[in-house]
Amino acid sequence: MKSEKNKNYPTEIIADSCVEDNKGRYQTEERLVNFSVSILDFCHDFPHIHIAEYFSDQLSRASVSAALNYGEAQAAESTKDFIHKMKISLKELRETLVCLKIINRSKYFSQINNGQVIQKEAEELVSIFVASMRTIHAKQNINPK
Repeated sequence: MKSEKNKNYPTEIIADSCVEDNKGRYQTEERLVNFSVSILDFCHDFPHIHIAEYFSDQLSRASVSAALNYGEAQAAESTKDFIHKMKISLKELRETLVCLKIINRSKYFSQINNGQVIQKEAEELVSIFVASMRTIHAKQNINPK
């Protein structure tokens, strides 16, 4: 199979949506890494009960996976591979967001701080990735599924 790497490669398509603002410009990768670290720190404060261990594992794996897949997308072998990795990152961010919603509503985690702040960041990251995917699909004339 011939590589599509240089043909309509969409990395530059998401560049504008990956920058937060003019003062504190940082790329999405750094934001995802910071988000993953925040999740790991957040999980460290969980109570020592079975359900907390379950959610700690889910959150840790999903948030880190989003960052890692985004990193892989930056070195994708083709446009199709890039889009696939971006979709995986989005799915992992959505999983993280749902976990955070459950945690923030559960009595088992009521003593944990920063849950709402981290949930807001997850919502913003999901929005960034949704917008990026829409842009990519529009530029590539691909119908999103």
